[in-house]
Amino acid sequence: TPRAKTNMKLRKKLCFSKRRGLKDAIATLNTLQVYAAALKELRSKCHLQLKTMRGFLERAGLTVDELDRLNIIHVTGTKGKGSTCAFTEQILRNCGFRTGFFSSPHLVQVTERIRINGQPIGKELFTKYFWQIYRRLDETKDANGGTMPTYFGILTILAFHIFLQEKVDLAVIEVGIGGAYDNTNIIRRPWVCGISFLDIDHTDILGDTIEKIAWHKAGIFKPGVPAFTIRQPEGAMPVLEQRAKEIGCPLWMCPQLEDYQAECKPLHLGLAGQHQRSNASLALQLSHTWLQMRGLPGLADTEWPGRSQTLKRGAVTYFLDGAHTLHSIQACAQWFRETAAEHERNASGPVARVLLFNVTGERDAAAFLKLLVPCHFDFAVFCPCIAEVGTSNIQEKKFDMSVEEMLSRCLDNERIWRLHNHQDDNRDNLLLIEDSLPRLPENRGDTLVFPCIFSALQWITHGRNSVLSDQAKTTLPVKPSVTAKAASLREASDIQVLITGSLYLVGGALKYLDPASSK
Repeated sequence: TPRAKTNMKLRKKLCFSKRRGLKDAIATLNTLQVYAAALKELRSKCHLQLKTMRGFLERAGLTVDELDRLNIIHVTGTKGKGSTCAFTEQILRNCGFRTGFFSSPHLVQVTERIRINGQPIGKELFTKYFWQIYRRLDETKDANGGTMPTYFGILTILAFHIFLQEKVDLAVIEVGIGGAYDNTNIIRRPWVCGISFLDIDHTDILGDTIEKIAWHKAGIFKPGVPAFTIRQPEGAMPVLEQRAKEIGCPLWMCPQLEDYQAECKPLHLGLAGQHQRSNASLALQLSHTWLQMRGLPGLADTEWPGRSQTLKRGAVTYFLDGAHTLHSIQACAQWFRETAAEHERNASGPVARVLLFNVTGERDAAAFLKLLVPCHFDFAVFCPCIAEVGTSNIQEKKFDMSVEEMLSRCLDNERIWRLHNHQDDNRDNLLLIEDSLPRLPENRGDTLVFPCIFSALQWITHGRNSVLSDQAKTTLPVKPSVTAKAASLREASDIQVLITGSLYLVGGALKYLDPASSK
């Protein structure tokens, strides 16, 4: 009856009026996460994704025409797209533009995904704008078959809404997965598009060859909109060129970063690692729409948490890199060896090296770990991407696996690490470090498996970090065989810890290593 409908609407309004805090917003947001069965169904209908997304956009009170006002830079790729976006945003912000930046995934807080002028959106603004969007979608749900956008879908709409409301001069938008059918690709008229390095990842969605992946990534190309890319693996470039020709998109290859330096001062990057140089070159081309070639302080000032990041905490130095593809792990290993060697030359005594590792999804942990063996770790520690045992923190990332399955995978990784070290035990594997003696592989390093990130970090630091000294939270390792063998860790004057394999692992670690970022 009309009266019953009125009462139902009133109850909904009362319900929304009570749920206005960030905690409730995140709890509601988390209900939109998609798991295995539903995800499989969505993938079978990926060609309908953009039509569905446009419907959600309109239900949220926005139009595709409005998105044209955002002056968007659209970036995809397998490795380096986040770093490229960070460089681009920093360059343009340094030139006085008010910037918006949408990225994924987040490390600690979901608010990190949406940034205004380089800073995560404030909790109050996030909460305010989230409920505006969610309310409109919820009120139109029944008339649209009960459908709601996915977790990533609603965050994409929310980012567009925030950038429009906050009147940014431009928006740097990072693709979630792929390109052609990604939620962000409802954009019709970006100013420029970019494709960072392509690699094999998300094969269940994008295909299992570099050619198939390149086809999806090139789906962000738009007629008449300039696009830039960097040197790509064999097989990728012909696909990008063909797609650009079909779409009518001018496509250019970025020069090497060294080529710029003949015309300007030497370029120093705020993100470490040789692989960041191609990302920086791509960022220069993307931001050239706004800039003439001149001083570029943005590159040197760029900081992108969890990517080639170094944190010094007393006697412990943490090297954090959310590398999660074969190419990015290779780049991470090179960056760590070079940077750790520099730190070691300044050490006052013995140095211990520790690896903290995990992977998620269907990634090849064995291949990743093999590339990390030459880093010569004294200890290799494995744990799932769970911050603490027994917590129900809504900031925790959700995975379609039980805790037991996660721990089982960690134990598998530990066995793989031991196998790699045993197989590599020969004198051909000497790792030469500049200005130091060769490191011999006869000490193959001990291993340990912990049930959560907190307990792993607590053991690694051995009381050297006050944030990790809460004995009430101490949990025993799953496999405690090396507890009595940690003398080298306790006696070391400096401890070097590489945390890699997953952005979720890095994000969980930053919760304790950089508490300010989670407030």
